[in-house]
Amino acid sequence: MLKPSVFAKHRAAFMEAMGPNSVALVGSPPELLRNGDASYSYRQCSDLYYLSGFAEPGATVVLRTEGDSPYTLFVRSKDPEREIWDGRRSGVEGAIADYGASQAFSNKELRSKLRTLISNVDNLYYELGSNPVYDKLVIELLGELRQGERRGVRPPLRIVDPRFTLHELRLRKSEEELAVLRKASELTAVAHIEAMRAASSGVSESEIEAGIDFSFRRHGGTGPGYTSIVGGGANATILHYIENNQELSDGDLVLIDAGCEYQFYTADITRTFPVNGTFSDAQKRCYEIVLDSQEQAIAMTKPGVTIDEIHDRCVQVLTAGMIELGLLEGTVAERIEDGSYKKFYMHRTSHWLGMDVHDVGPYSVDGVARPLEPGMVITVEPGLYISADAENIPEELRGIGIRIEDDLVVTAEGNENLSTGVPKTVREIEAACQS
Repeated sequence: MLKPSVFAKHRAAFMEAMGPNSVALVGSPPELLRNGDASYSYRQCSDLYYLSGFAEPGATVVLRTEGDSPYTLFVRSKDPEREIWDGRRSGVEGAIADYGASQAFSNKELRSKLRTLISNVDNLYYELGSNPVYDKLVIELLGELRQGERRGVRPPLRIVDPRFTLHELRLRKSEEELAVLRKASELTAVAHIEAMRAASSGVSESEIEAGIDFSFRRHGGTGPGYTSIVGGGANATILHYIENNQELSDGDLVLIDAGCEYQFYTADITRTFPVNGTFSDAQKRCYEIVLDSQEQAIAMTKPGVTIDEIHDRCVQVLTAGMIELGLLEGTVAERIEDGSYKKFYMHRTSHWLGMDVHDVGPYSVDGVARPLEPGMVITVEPGLYISADAENIPEELRGIGIRIEDDLVVTAEGNENLSTGVPKTVREIEAACQS
């Protein structure tokens, strides 16, 4: 687990960015029922965890830039009877001793204490519209504070969306965060290699998914950071295919997009490989085009370059490949201009990565694509998706779906590829499948 000092740094940086006489409120999402009285496995709000390291439900973080108690944590009280049923609770004492809170209270006291905590400040950093329960509470307290203005107690002058400040901080990863992401990538690499070895004709996509999940957990991860995609054959042409319930067939490719979550940070790696361990000529030609586009994109990833420029490079290489394969006609410039390449490559090439698989942070500033900076983490994931019922294309290309995705840390000199532990060239993949 990340040390408490890491979360203390996060709080300090956020509070400095908030400015004087400000308070921030970040609450936990509710627990959700799966069916009957069984809840989904709980996962803390990333923003709250980033500021506190506190993973239990029913928590609220309040940060105030003025006063003797800058960090207040509201948590579930210790309850021996409920802990028998639902698990251990840190309680108020643990919130202070283990999570560094200046003061802590039972979450049953949230309404009464919060009224004082948000009074007479200039700025209330709170994300309206994300949680109806907190929205209702904040609105009611604002009304109550307005009624007390004649007695010298007033509501905040402004409500400020904290995302533009907090998510900017989350966008640049510290060395401690990068170490966790490296571990997540290492665990993901092991699972991908094991999946390559396990895949064969007749094996179900669900069995491969189960093996990936098992590998993540067996080696110390908390499980998948998002629902794993295991798409065999034409299922690989569905970008977010998660049914994972078909049998793999000899002669098909299988696309696996899976990332292990480790200490609240997730990897996001995709590999495509032949079920029988050997690429056909058509599959190999398609694969090499996607790989070439990805390698060129990775080579250009460095400070000052934008994600738009990385995407444009992939589009150029992939469009040229589509023409070479007979999927499109004309020139590269023409097919990019009319957008016809999107029939076979319809998504963007990169996104931020961190605590969330599509991590937070703006991609542009004042309408202009922002240049990459050291500490940012992105994916590079070009693809080629040829529908099984695509018309007027070579028969041997139909139903081929390929995506290759790596996770890159932008460094001062260029980038660090976190996913080099996963085979990627045709030779490496065939060797891994046949090992």
